Amino acid sequence: MYKRESGEEVHDRHTKNEENKTMREKTIEQKLVQAVKAKSGIAPKFVSPGFSGVPDRLILLPDGKCGFVEVKVPGGKPRPLQESRIRLLRRLGFLVFVLDDEIQIPHILSEIGGDSGGV
Repeated sequence: MYKRESGEEVHDRHTKNEENKTMREKTIEQKLVQAVKAKSGIAPKFVSPGFSGVPDRLILLPDGKCGFVEVKVPGGKPRPLQESRIRLLRRLGFLVFVLDDEIQIPHILSEIGGDSGGV
C-alpha cells in the first residue's frame, strides 16, 4: 500500500508502477517540448480522433521542418497499432521517431532540421 499526493491510499502495486512509468514518460516529453521551444519551434500534442495510434507529438521547426515523435518510458516500445501508424507515416515520407531517453532529443531535432534556423 502507498499514498498518492492527494492522500488517497492505493493498495495495488501495479498502479504505482504505472504511475512511475507515466511520470518518466511525461518528464521525457516535457524535455522534448522545451528543446523544441529553444529551437524556436512548437511541439503540439498530436491527437487524431477516429485514427488511433498516432505519435504523441508533432514537431514543427523553423523553415517548414516537421516530424513526429512517439514518447515512451526508457526501454519502452510502441504498441502494434502505433508501429503500424509509424510505418504508414514513414511510407508517406514523414520523419517519425520513437523517443525513450532524453539524450536522443538533440539527434532527433537535428534530423528533423533543428540546426537550420531558430535560436
